[in-house]
Amino acid sequence: MLASPALMVSHDDLAVLRRWAQATSAPASQVQRARMLLLAAEAVPNTQIALQLGVSRPTVITWRRRYAREGLTGLGDRPRLGRPQTVRRRRRAAILAATLTPPPDRLGITHWSSRLLAAELGVSHSTVARVWAEHQVRPWRTETFKFSTDPELEGKVRDVVGLYLNPPEHAIVLCVDEKSQIQALERTQPTRPVGLGRPERRTHDYLRHGTTTLFAALEVATGKVLDECHPRHRHREFLAFLRRVAAAWPRREMHLVVDNYATHKHAAVRAWLDKHPRVHLHFTPTYGSWLNLVEVFFAIIERQALRRGDFASVEEVVTAIRRFCEGWNERCQPFVWTKDAERILASFTTR
Repeated sequence: MLASPALMVSHDDLAVLRRWAQATSAPASQVQRARMLLLAAEAVPNTQIALQLGVSRPTVITWRRRYAREGLTGLGDRPRLGRPQTVRRRRRAAILAATLTPPPDRLGITHWSSRLLAAELGVSHSTVARVWAEHQVRPWRTETFKFSTDPELEGKVRDVVGLYLNPPEHAIVLCVDEKSQIQALERTQPTRPVGLGRPERRTHDYLRHGTTTLFAALEVATGKVLDECHPRHRHREFLAFLRRVAAAWPRREMHLVVDNYATHKHAAVRAWLDKHPRVHLHFTPTYGSWLNLVEVFFAIIERQALRRGDFASVEEVVTAIRRFCEGWNERCQPFVWTKDAERILASFTTR
């Protein structure tokens, strides 16, 4: 096998190609060409690249030459000759009408695929797919929703959003909540690290070693987080965390945004609040915990520290959480709320 000279790729282009090669939503052709050029930059022979990626050797040579001449801008598809394919108006209407109608019971399916609908209508599946793409119809996708049934919806929205947009002078505004059931999962095989043209790989099976609950208080003005982990999340643990939060900001009026979890309204918690009038709880509406900015932090720590973690014990999970929170507090920035209460309430009435 003849050795191929390494393809000269700039540092900036290498970063772009690596991003393309690891993209999960990019076109398959773009991902394949990026991997092709990354291998070529490592002086992998053209024949070996072709075998590894399942393409022909002339294809590898074509894209190497295209990049050498035009750079990254040359990696797109050229305009094709001939008249663009179109779908007749009547057929397009029939495809859309059938798509928006539930499939018949005899098929035993919950939604259409392009091939099943094509067979039902006697057209090609590419025709169905083209019509779906033109009208942005995606029967395979679903989204969830939940309307709040809280009778005090408007008042709670205005209260919480008012804290974000116009916080009381000289007061501390904190978003407080628990992230429960954080599992200590240990993969049955060591995780294989990310490489050029290859994502990180891990086994699908794992061992469970218990759970912990993260209590967190996010300071809205700075983005800093006060954290604490407990094995359970009863009112006792919440009250202990409240005491720590109060001690962290002594002699300051405090406004805490919390959700409607029962432990936040326990009699012991209310009694403690009566003895500490400088601490005020503000409740988000029922099914409206997304108004609590600490949920954004929970999503970040899940994505950056927990989801891909490998933990042999609960203690390792707690250590990882504390390490992340320490690093977060060194680099954090405030979360800026931009939508006012009027726009939020208007979106409820227009759904």
